[in-house]
Amino acid sequence: MRLLFIICFLFSLNTFSQDDIVAREYFKNGEFEKALISYQKLYSKNIKNRNYLSQLVKTHQQLEQYKEAENILLKYLNLVDYPPAIIDLGYNYKLQNDTLNANINYQKALNSIDINPNYGSLVGRAFENYSLLDQAIKSYEKAMAARPELNFNMQLARIYGEQGNIEKMFNSYINFSEINDTFINTIKREFSSFISENKENENNVILRKILLKKIQTAPNLQWNDMLSWLFIQQKDYKKAFTQEKAIYKRQMETLDRVEELADIAYTQKQPEVAKEIFQFIIDNTQDIDIKINAHYNLLKIESEKATQKDYKTINKNYLSLFETYGKTVRTIDLQIAYGHFLAFYLEQTNEAIVFLKDSLNLGIGNYQLARIKMELGDILVLEEKFNEALIYYTQIQRALKNSTISQEARFKVAKTSYYKGDFKWAESQLKILKASTSQLTANDALDLKLLIGDNKAEDSLQTALKFYAKADLLAFQNKKEESIALLNTILKEHKTEAIVAQTLLRQAQLFEEKEQFEKAKVNYERIIQDFKEGILIDDAIYALAEIYANKLQQPEKAKTLYESIIFNHADSIYFVEARKKYRMLRGDAIN
Repeated sequence: MRLLFIICFLFSLNTFSQDDIVAREYFKNGEFEKALISYQKLYSKNIKNRNYLSQLVKTHQQLEQYKEAENILLKYLNLVDYPPAIIDLGYNYKLQNDTLNANINYQKALNSIDINPNYGSLVGRAFENYSLLDQAIKSYEKAMAARPELNFNMQLARIYGEQGNIEKMFNSYINFSEINDTFINTIKREFSSFISENKENENNVILRKILLKKIQTAPNLQWNDMLSWLFIQQKDYKKAFTQEKAIYKRQMETLDRVEELADIAYTQKQPEVAKEIFQFIIDNTQDIDIKINAHYNLLKIESEKATQKDYKTINKNYLSLFETYGKTVRTIDLQIAYGHFLAFYLEQTNEAIVFLKDSLNLGIGNYQLARIKMELGDILVLEEKFNEALIYYTQIQRALKNSTISQEARFKVAKTSYYKGDFKWAESQLKILKASTSQLTANDALDLKLLIGDNKAEDSLQTALKFYAKADLLAFQNKKEESIALLNTILKEHKTEAIVAQTLLRQAQLFEEKEQFEKAKVNYERIIQDFKEGILIDDAIYALAEIYANKLQQPEKAKTLYESIIFNHADSIYFVEARKKYRMLRGDAIN
């Protein structure tokens, strides 16, 4: 008997499910007369089912049968105390332009919250479903006023955002996070849709003022965290550092956040801020590895910005660190950096090679061995000892097959062959690297392959390409003036060849490295003017936009160039960044 009951129950459930699907399809396809018959049948068998009630009412309303919808809702309300149905009734009056009765019923629904504040969620959501946002706000506010433990600030924030009331939206999200700090990252994502990289943007200013006031009136480290996040979005890393220091000094737990900020500041080309942060890490950590890593980064930044007169001090600092921490596995990064400094800055290549070869004997793992060998290979290329360099790069490939560092080594094999003028072997290596799992290596490989492929066939002696490869090598050797001069030779002697656009681009990049932005601008303008159909046109447009935006302080010209990429070069790798920067200059939100 019990089995028979279960079978009957499951059969009836399946029948209801099939009828429900049919009814929904009718409604979706605009066949409202058929949908009405289906929903009447379903509702008659389950008059307390809110979904069937709602769909039946909506179907009558689609057929403009408002009296029928009203009768169904009134009967339902006689059976069930369910305030959202009162809102449905009010909306039914609104559809008939009966504003008076609509508002009477909306108020009845709001009054139900006074009796039971738990209705706040149901009533607020029902008003939202009909886009009655002011009434939804009242619902949530009433419920929270009657029962303070209820928190509808997230719902209020969403509504204020839809209404464009940014200040109230920010405040509501922040009030919500005060009780639910696990939602901080969700709230930051919501904020990112309304703020800009421009710190003067009105929304940025509003949020900054709210957070500063919170810090003063209700001290809580999550406000410092949120303010730090805002400053990072604005690329104001120095101010973000002030907040991170405040957080660290209160918690004294970990410097992970501070380290992350230092890395961001360095990556975003704010080396002075990064230096200050790394120095703070050195002064405040007892962890030897963290301290050594901060020293490593600090010396790397100082080396990049140093002039000849600074080299003696930097060298002394490296040697002092080795005295303090030893030449051990722990200081491998420092050892590689020092080898690079000796070779590329002090031009003491023999000393660098001897120093790094000693490091190979420290009993270290394959990955660290590979990194030392990579640096040794680079120093040998610097010395133009190409065959010796190739031995080291090949050893890395064999020791760590299919790894990222192995692919990087293969690219360096190709690049070294290219420097030598062995373009055929370089191409064979680059062909393999096109499928590299490292996107950066794959992109670099493709660029070099295109350069060789586009230019080697045009001149049987490959004179211009050999000049270009030599200029590239000079740039690698930090002989930028000589590289620029050799590129000039190509521009004078090979005026009609395909390599001209590439030469102009490379020379412009070197001008930028030497901070000769006007000269770089001339080159980019020539590419834009003379090589409109070439593959480097978007590179030139984007690079010139960056110069106008960040170096020459001419945002309107930058905006025009970013716009050109958006509308004329939608397939460009710069499209996403160009759109973002164009919107930022126009004053839009980031997303």
